[in-house]
Amino acid sequence: MVGLKVPPRSDAVQLAALLDSPEVAQLVGELEVTRWTGRPGYPIRSMVGMALAKSLYTLPTWTRTVALVSEHAALRTAIGCNNLASVPSVHACYRFTAKLRAFKPLLDACLDRVTAALHEQMPDLGSTVAIDASDLPAYANGQRYLYKGGPERKTYSDPDATWGHRSAVSTRAAGSFYGYKLHQVVCAITGLQLAWRVETAKDSESTFAMPLLDAVKARGFRPEVAIMDMGYDHEAIYADCEQPGCHPVIPLRETPAVKAGKHKPPSASMASGPSRAPTPSGGRPSGVARPASARLRAGGSGPVGCTP
Repeated sequence: MVGLKVPPRSDAVQLAALLDSPEVAQLVGELEVTRWTGRPGYPIRSMVGMALAKSLYTLPTWTRTVALVSEHAALRTAIGCNNLASVPSVHACYRFTAKLRAFKPLLDACLDRVTAALHEQMPDLGSTVAIDASDLPAYANGQRYLYKGGPERKTYSDPDATWGHRSAVSTRAAGSFYGYKLHQVVCAITGLQLAWRVETAKDSESTFAMPLLDAVKARGFRPEVAIMDMGYDHEAIYADCEQPGCHPVIPLRETPAVKAGKHKPPSASMASGPSRAPTPSGGRPSGVARPASARLRAGGSGPVGCTP
């Protein structure tokens, strides 16, 4: 039997729906109150629409965002720009970005309202989460040395960014990079972000695992399973996750004890589970053996091996 296929709504339609939602409309109203110059300027709704368009199309700069909206009649209508002259300028978008940073509590409250509304519609949202960090290379000059074989650079055009390590992806080899890391908690079932924070590249990923889980719980979610990669294989992570009732599923680091099959579970709660010895073929070791992970492998509430 051939099923009916409904084409997805266009990005312009989705953008208009977001701007008309009660959560975003409240943010627009709250930002309107913060205007103090007395000049009309661009409408706040249009500025929020520009920010949403930049996010929906994953554009890196405001220049490309303004160019897209100027050429896209449906986007201009959704944002509320009747003609090309009413499209916000690049300079206005940068000023609005500074405004959002200055009134970050208003933006955070809006995100909390959005996640709460999603949680009401999807009660299972956030029951199984995945935690990981993504590298964000800086646009600044990240040349580590002044010249080949010379001394290491002391000053950078982006003083907030630092050097850090990232793993291999596709054809890119593992190595150091200059920039930041985006630490995220993602629902493993829907792929929606539940909490995130940006830190410098040198900061360890495992440091922010529990603060991110606490942020997820503060938004009303109750994660039961947390899937993480090998970089989070630390006893403190296991203990801190188990205390609030969230079971971590983490592959083991290939330490000598793991390779020899002599690794002991880091907590008593794992002692009753099956052995976490590496695979007989000598490849990547199996995930943390817990009742939760066994339930996932048996076809439980979420996929196995899901990463953010």
